[in-house]
Amino acid sequence: MTDQPLRVLFCMGINQNFFDLPKSQIGMVWTAFAGMLAELAATEGVTVLGTMDDDSHLVGPSAGWPWTCYVLADVVDQPTVRDVCNLFRTTMIGEHALWRYATIEARIGRELTIRSDVPTA
Repeated sequence: MTDQPLRVLFCMGINQNFFDLPKSQIGMVWTAFAGMLAELAATEGVTVLGTMDDDSHLVGPSAGWPWTCYVLADVVDQPTVRDVCNLFRTTMIGEHALWRYATIEARIGRELTIRSDVPTA
């Protein structure tokens, strides 16, 4: 075991409910999504390393690979990863939670390095 943080790729997709909204109502979703991203970055034990938005090359809903956007972060532990994913349940847009319009999946691993227990000679 190691005391290194978990390397986590948060994969996020926008679902059909968002695309069913009239254009005049999508701003409230983007405002809530931006607030969720700020809360994610401010979560204790989370260090955001980078983000990527694929909305120029993926138009329409994404419920799996390829996702719409990604956040790569170092996270202290699995309960904190769970807390970040829970932001989709607790970020509200009127009467609905963010998960009505978007989805999240966390891929948990480690920094890509040769492990010390692997012989290299």
